[in-house]
Amino acid sequence: MRNISAGHRRTGTLRRKEAIAGLLLISPWVIGFVWFLLIPLLFSIYASFTRWTLINPPPVWIGLDNYRNMLRDSDTWWAMGVTLRYMAMTLIPFLVLALLLALLLNQKVRGMNIFRTIFYVPSIITGVAVAILWATLLNPEIGAINQVLRSLGVANPPRWLASSDWALPAVALMSLWGIGGSTIIYLSGLQNIPGELYDAATVDGANPLQKFFSITLPMLSSTLFFLFITGIIGAFQIFTPAYILSGASSMGSNRAINFYVLHIYMEGFRKGKLGYASALAWLLVIIAAVIVILIYRRSEQYVYYETTGDNG
Repeated sequence: MRNISAGHRRTGTLRRKEAIAGLLLISPWVIGFVWFLLIPLLFSIYASFTRWTLINPPPVWIGLDNYRNMLRDSDTWWAMGVTLRYMAMTLIPFLVLALLLALLLNQKVRGMNIFRTIFYVPSIITGVAVAILWATLLNPEIGAINQVLRSLGVANPPRWLASSDWALPAVALMSLWGIGGSTIIYLSGLQNIPGELYDAATVDGANPLQKFFSITLPMLSSTLFFLFITGIIGAFQIFTPAYILSGASSMGSNRAINFYVLHIYMEGFRKGKLGYASALAWLLVIIAAVIVILIYRRSEQYVYYETTGDNG
């Protein structure tokens, strides 16, 4: 009995040491989460109900006034409209082009890994560097894009960022730079599709188009859904390209690419209305959450999730 009791004590001591070691190992993440995410998140909720400005730091509680003013502000809805138009311009074309590129890169050709790397590398370059590069490419006078268009016989190419009509399409065009990231995700999904399905379809006499719509697309539906959701969230969050390119534009095109997050930044840090900017941020969170939840509730109708185990 004495030996059993000593063994229990040693086991209990070992478990306590393991628990303490585990807590110490995760403590940097917990501290970072609480200090850099949870506390600012909770404070932003409080700030959204206050009049808090840079020139008058102590927040003053004003209840729902920020939200009422925000809903009456035409600039808020203009910025939301710009964001939604950008989403409409980029989301579906981005998904389709990335899928087509993934299908090409999935071919068993010698040296294909080099091509995969070439298409993926641009997606890991920082947003500021990419935005500056595109600001140069889209320069209406000396930019490479307009130089190519002129060489092809286009007498008056678009002025891109200097035009209120072409500024938003220019930012949408720039988004294709990062298509390699989505392509790699598609490629992973394509390579997880069992080859036996294609073999069985071949035996049944299916042509490549029938295989694509009957096997490839259904098996990729979860990947498509993931990229669709992240694409929506990414479109709502776009800031860096708009901030850099709006500084590089002229002739009043800034308003044409005044995205919602850029609008939040302008209200909070240019005009100093931190409380009002917090309310704008929470409106964005609510709108994005509602859209994503509605899409998720319908996802089971068109998304195939592979299940494991015995269903019988």
